[in-house]
Amino acid sequence: MKTNVLRGTTLVALVVLLCSFNVPKNWFAAGNEPDSYRMGTDPTVTMNGRHAATIQSIEPEIDGFGTLMQQCLPSEYAGKRVRMSGYMKSQDVAGWAGFWFRVDGQGARPLAFDNMHGRAVRGTTGWKKYEIVLDVPQQATNLAYGALLDGTGKIWFSDLSFEVVDRSVATTNESGWDALPKPSNLDFSE
Repeated sequence: MKTNVLRGTTLVALVVLLCSFNVPKNWFAAGNEPDSYRMGTDPTVTMNGRHAATIQSIEPEIDGFGTLMQQCLPSEYAGKRVRMSGYMKSQDVAGWAGFWFRVDGQGARPLAFDNMHGRAVRGTTGWKKYEIVLDVPQQATNLAYGALLDGTGKIWFSDLSFEVVDRSVATTNESGWDALPKPSNLDFSE
């Protein structure tokens, strides 16, 4: 009898451990509906042997999104073109998901932004590499980035990286906030 109770207790503890997610160090949960999602590392999933983070809906319907994100100072990237890349897979994403990257200026004014909305992850997919490329102006004050899930479903992501690329690599800026060097097309002829 004691053996069965011990086995049952061990099994329950293992299930709780495997189903609980811890937010990784230096990351935080955000979005307009963060409490509608379970976010953190998933000890049951890896990508090429590397840990994976997850965002999973816990409500049957969600009108909003959750993001697992990080922010850092832009100093090492100021004045450069930067590629953020990472791997993502999805399960039953009814809305959309993707990585996102935002460059902020004074007063938290966005200078560049891409959330992959135009090339969103939907449905169920295997691991795939995604990239975002943005210019980080000298006047940038903050970089914010992460992964997001809008609506229901589940995503995993892993192996994020940042690298400086040359100007021959096109930006993916979806914001239309590319700063012009000077006023342009003021007569609307183009």
